Amino acid sequence: MLKNIKSPLIIKKIFLNIDYARKLHLILYYKKFQTILNINIIDYMNLSRKYVKGEKNGKGREYSFINYDLLFEGEYLNGKRNGKGKEFENGNLIFEGEYLNGKRNGKGKEYSHNEIIFEGEYLNGKRNGKGKEYFYTDKLKFEGEYLNGERHGKGIEYTHDIEAIFQDGNEDEILFGNINKNYEKEKENNVIFEGEYKKGSKWNGKGKEFKNNNKNKIIIEIEYINGIKLFRRAKEFNRKNILIFEGEYFYGKKNGKGKEYNNESKLIFEGEYSNDHRKRGKKYFGNGKVEFEGEYLLGEEWKGKRYDKKGNLIHEYIEDVKHEKEKDWYLLFSENC
Repeated sequence: MLKNIKSPLIIKKIFLNIDYARKLHLILYYKKFQTILNINIIDYMNLSRKYVKGEKNGKGREYSFINYDLLFEGEYLNGKRNGKGKEFENGNLIFEGEYLNGKRNGKGKEYSHNEIIFEGEYLNGKRNGKGKEYFYTDKLKFEGEYLNGERHGKGIEYTHDIEAIFQDGNEDEILFGNINKNYEKEKENNVIFEGEYKKGSKWNGKGKEFKNNNKNKIIIEIEYINGIKLFRRAKEFNRKNILIFEGEYFYGKKNGKGKEYNNESKLIFEGEYSNDHRKRGKKYFGNGKVEFEGEYLLGEEWKGKRYDKKGNLIHEYIEDVKHEKEKDWYLLFSENC
């Protein structure tokens, strides 16, 4: 019967003497759309006064027409959401804040699985102005400026509050995380980007990326210039978080100057790299003495000098030919050539 009655005043008269605690599902018609309003009769007299020409005004609730799930509760003006309100999905809160002309406008908060994921300013239903994003753990993920729902302007992006961020067998996956267990004490270690965004993309600024490479952990320092990502330097750690490489990094590989360390954090090589291979430099024993000094071909020793642990020259490599220090061996080798 209620489905055929479109006037709130008629419904009010019919149910005026019914138990005030009883709930009703009233079918309201607004601009050819059906909305279910679930109310108590005790509140119905006040509610009916808030309708002007069939439009909602004041506080109210919206329910799904199919399963009667709560969709919205808050304030209306001339049939549209205006003022403060809350949105729901499958019974869970997804937004609370301010509305204007039916759209999110002003300050508000977004939720997922009952945890806040964003808080900030809105305009015409989209994120606009300053805001903050959060991981599900309520740890800060991003803070900065938005335009038309996207990051735009100045902003800072942070790592997640987890230690196990590198996963086996995922060498090509870029992961954002943190090596330092005590990073909360040093906020700058959290930052993976700081600078300017344009239409949701990093545009100008500096940051860090994290990835796997042969089961080692690499922290890459990057810079964006007009949307172009440039690799600058990198640090590589083994599974025990011991630094094994630091240096220049381009195109996803070691290129330029760098240093290598062993599992005891002792220097074992310093020099230049090309396409992830040693190019020229000094290789060290664990005691700090030079083991080899010269040039490399595809990472292998090519031209240079080799020393023993006491620093004495024992070999000299000239292109493919190995010349030993001992005179007799050298003369014999020369005669056979």
